[in-house]
Amino acid sequence: MPELEPVPELGRDGMAAAGTAGCLGRSSGWTAAIQRLLQQFGSAQRPGSSSFQGLPLVVEGQQVGLVGPAVARELQAFPDVFVEVAGRLELRGGHCPKERTEAVAKVLAQLRAEGRLVRLARWRDEAYEVRPCFGAPALLNVERAAAPLLGVLQFGAHLNAFVHRQDDGTGSRQMLMWLARRSPHKATYPGLLDNLAGGGISAGLGVKETMVKESWEEARMPPELAAQAQPVGCLSYTFEEMDGEELGALVRECLFVFDLEVPEVFTPQVGDGEVQEFYLWPLDKVKEAVSSGSFKPNCALVVVDFLFRHGLLHPDQEPLYPELMAVMHQPL
Repeated sequence: MPELEPVPELGRDGMAAAGTAGCLGRSSGWTAAIQRLLQQFGSAQRPGSSSFQGLPLVVEGQQVGLVGPAVARELQAFPDVFVEVAGRLELRGGHCPKERTEAVAKVLAQLRAEGRLVRLARWRDEAYEVRPCFGAPALLNVERAAAPLLGVLQFGAHLNAFVHRQDDGTGSRQMLMWLARRSPHKATYPGLLDNLAGGGISAGLGVKETMVKESWEEARMPPELAAQAQPVGCLSYTFEEMDGEELGALVRECLFVFDLEVPEVFTPQVGDGEVQEFYLWPLDKVKEAVSSGSFKPNCALVVVDFLFRHGLLHPDQEPLYPELMAVMHQPL
């Protein structure tokens, strides 16, 4: 992964290296990066993916997930919990959310202990709610690491934090964005760039509550400051994930995005250890980082969405504009 130099000695009065946020023209690196994003986040639309071959996961007559053939075979080894009926995988274990949660947890724990599904090695001891759509009541909770194996909807909240500063060289005001570099010890995408703060919405938490919590835990942003962030939309996508040779993990995710212009005196601090350092970069340098593949892929989408919304990517200059819009707003 190409390394980008951090902004040196960013203190309360520090100034990032000068850049021209408006000069976000096309480059071969940018085009290749966008094509990679389109390929990854459009993978579930290709024939042969689990989205075509998978079995709908059904609870109380409602589809809550989509399970690839290989994963479905493992789950059907527990017929008291999972049963295939008329091309659907029905969850029969339990008659209420608590009972279903316990039944599925036992199955997953056994598969994990036997090493049957590689992805379960990422076990987080964090529960996600399983529901047919965002506004519906949860029908059970499931371990976060298993969510893509079951193809259940996942929800997250991400924060774009930015600053306007006077450029002493040109006299114009310049927009800069705070970014985080993920810890090298993270189980997923270690060392890649991330939005200032973000994370999955755990069972029992709300969208804004998650954003405020993650902003404090990861960047030590005071809750009263994070609470000023404005919701600016959401990104939704489905893609097939691979662990080694194991196929069939289907990520179906909706990211709620917040924007916040922070005071110039604000400087994030490393909190819970999920981030190793923070940078404040001009937007042209942020775009270079997207071009070089230095971002966690879904965080790159959040950045691209920010550039769209702030008029820094224009359809007259970006021939893949419609494809990008479509891949970032897929029906779930």
